[in-house]
Amino acid sequence: MNNIVEKFYSGKRLDFEDGVKLFELDIFELGKMADFTRVKKYGKKVFFNINRHINPTNICVDICKFCGFSANRKNPNPYTMTHDEILNIVQDAVKNGAKEIHIVSAHNADAGLDWYFDVFKKIKDAFPSIHIKALTAAEIEFLSRSYGVSIDEVLELMLKNGVDSMPGGGAEIFDEGVRDFVCKGKVSSSEWLDIHKKWHKLGKMSNATMLFGHIEKREHRIDHMLRLRALQDETNGFNAFIPLVYQRENNFLKVEKFPTGQEILKTMAISRIMLDNIPHIKAYWVTSTLNLALLACEFGADDLDGTIQKESIGSASGAQSANGIKLDEMISFIKNAGFTPVERDSLYNELKVYE
Repeated sequence: MNNIVEKFYSGKRLDFEDGVKLFELDIFELGKMADFTRVKKYGKKVFFNINRHINPTNICVDICKFCGFSANRKNPNPYTMTHDEILNIVQDAVKNGAKEIHIVSAHNADAGLDWYFDVFKKIKDAFPSIHIKALTAAEIEFLSRSYGVSIDEVLELMLKNGVDSMPGGGAEIFDEGVRDFVCKGKVSSSEWLDIHKKWHKLGKMSNATMLFGHIEKREHRIDHMLRLRALQDETNGFNAFIPLVYQRENNFLKVEKFPTGQEILKTMAISRIMLDNIPHIKAYWVTSTLNLALLACEFGADDLDGTIQKESIGSASGAQSANGIKLDEMISFIKNAGFTPVERDSLYNELKVYE
């Protein structure tokens, strides 16, 4: 193990075998390594943004065993918002200071292609300065498959109608065997990576996620990280990596052994150590709880996501995030944890430092 630690501090890139062995390290040694990188990059800064999540429909043709949001599974209350409803939400969010609208939906085959794209243009026309983060690679593949348009055409429609960046959802775990069990029929790992590659080649940025803590093994997490690292070497288009903690309620995956806090923190730390070319590691407070997310900032993470205002997907499976978090509370929590809160925009430009 000493060889891996020395390799890291000498600035050499760690490989797959190194990454797997990192899990065997003492958690404090691992945290020290990750914090070394984090502090070198950002000092004591912890980033967040003022954003609003909108989930316009929960009617979905795909069946993912970990999902409690889809109306086709455990959720008995199907809905599809109208454009007017979405625009009213955006208007209220802007009044409350939101600078980003994060739009992620289920895969609704009955909504129509225009329903998906016209609303982006309406938002951008009404609020030109708002950043629209929308359409995961899974949604893009679904739209291409359902409506007979190519991936390239979907991406062009995104650009044409005002989408500014892509969220990282739908990645789940790239290992094809695990993926086949937890989300069979959804976008494949190679398709997910190719869609982000095409988006990056258009000059746009995106995030990347990894859903962990279910049936995957540690080796699968490292494999996932290294596939992202390889694409980042090629495109440099990822803003942030987001390790999402599996939520165990109200779904069909039936995981018996939930990851401990130590396992979650180790995964966060190893993400920072292995992903040397992705700028930010986001401890998404929705899936990890705010307290553990703040602790993760001692283990390599530097971003918490945002105020959110309303969240439906994670909370459908047990996350305590349905009503977001107030701005003053976010600032207070970060300060009380010993960090400097920094409000950022969607591309990590610093907007305000709260000393």
